[in-house]
Amino acid sequence: MTANRYPDFGILLVDDEPAYLRGLSLALERSGITHLQRCEDPRRVMELLAREPIGLVTLDLTMPHLSGEELLARIVEEHPDVGVIIISGMNQVETAVDCIKNGAFDYFVKTDEQRRLIAGIKRAIRLQELKLENQALRRRVLDDTLEHPEAFAPIITADKGMRAVFQYLESVAPSRQPLLICGESGVGKELVARAVHRLSGRPGPLVSVNVAGLDDTVFADTLFGHQRGAFTGAEQARAGMIEQAAEGTLFLDEIGDLSLASQVKLLRLLQEGEYYPLGSDRPKRLNARIVVATHRDLHAKQQAGDFRKDLYYRLRTHQVLIPPLRRRKPDLPLLLDHFLAEAAEELGKSVPSYPPELPVLLANYDFPGNVRELRAMAFDAMSLHRSRMLSMEAFKRAIEPGGGPAPCATTDARLRPVFAPDEPLPTLHEVADLLVSEAMQRAEGNQSLAARLLGISQPALSKRLKRRRQEDGDPL
Repeated sequence: MTANRYPDFGILLVDDEPAYLRGLSLALERSGITHLQRCEDPRRVMELLAREPIGLVTLDLTMPHLSGEELLARIVEEHPDVGVIIISGMNQVETAVDCIKNGAFDYFVKTDEQRRLIAGIKRAIRLQELKLENQALRRRVLDDTLEHPEAFAPIITADKGMRAVFQYLESVAPSRQPLLICGESGVGKELVARAVHRLSGRPGPLVSVNVAGLDDTVFADTLFGHQRGAFTGAEQARAGMIEQAAEGTLFLDEIGDLSLASQVKLLRLLQEGEYYPLGSDRPKRLNARIVVATHRDLHAKQQAGDFRKDLYYRLRTHQVLIPPLRRRKPDLPLLLDHFLAEAAEELGKSVPSYPPELPVLLANYDFPGNVRELRAMAFDAMSLHRSRMLSMEAFKRAIEPGGGPAPCATTDARLRPVFAPDEPLPTLHEVADLLVSEAMQRAEGNQSLAARLLGISQPALSKRLKRRRQEDGDPL
């Protein structure tokens, strides 16, 4: 069975003609809409609505025992949150107008083109989904609660704005519609995408793709895959990222850098819910939720003609803006403690204390690189740390104008310490420690790689690191 791309509420098809019900069910399932129930007896409809989580009803007007108009009135009165679409064998304008006035969402004639009917049902489903999401969001905001705070545990924050973002994400996570995550580089957009995937409860994986710099052909091959022989060198078929993300989430990062040609392909994927692997003439269905992220201003890009307007509005069905770190200054101490602990664990050191002036220094910096920049500062400071109190020099060097690491010249220049003429030269023991620190920094805390860089065995490196910790007074 084709996986449902739409909400988890059921859709009830009501008609006294079994053949028509079967045909409509098959057409909807081919379009990716499942969770269908069929009812040939209108007298059972109210019982089904009371018992089952039905969100939408398609209703024939002319049926024995109970007419569609009578059922419409009862559904609107007793189940006002359930949408109703009238599908009638009669093309009567007056009847259609009356049904709309009495609460029906739309009116179709059975002889109409089936694609038009299915498009109308999809439209009704999207509106029902938005209504449910708005109700859930309103409930969470009014109660100021998070139903699944554990999903956001990797995002370190106590900011009220971020809490509002989390409440919104809880509301839209179950949706099948795209989610657009906006925010400056380094704010943690991929962490947000991972949280949304966890909240969605989807059994499939989260598959991440950075689309920046992909030309049209590579983009199509990456997402859609290819058949054997599709192009020179395609010796075997390869599943695209969409197929790998089946029943899960496909996260497309840097969507603002996507070429116009690739934008057309993505738009068709979202509109039709299907795609063609390269070299294939048989379509495959989209069975993954699409989440995209960008640090670009998509509104400005579409006004400038660099981003398709129809794709922009399709992507922003659900949209969230992650605030930059400079607007979340109270989060700085939390993030600093978290990153220092993370760096200490990776580098095999104890978590140090730091001067009370350090949070003040950081609070007066705008962090153009956001959370990612603060993490880099913390790791740099920890790689140079040797005593109980963390030095502020690494932070000052990064923050002050013209600060940061010196430009790379040669390996010898980077390693050569600069000493004043009247200073004594370092001992061989101290030089060895400098080499170990440099190797561990370059290896990002990986002792095996650092040992290879130094040309020594990993046990020898571990022994030297252990001795340094003992000399620094750190617990073993």
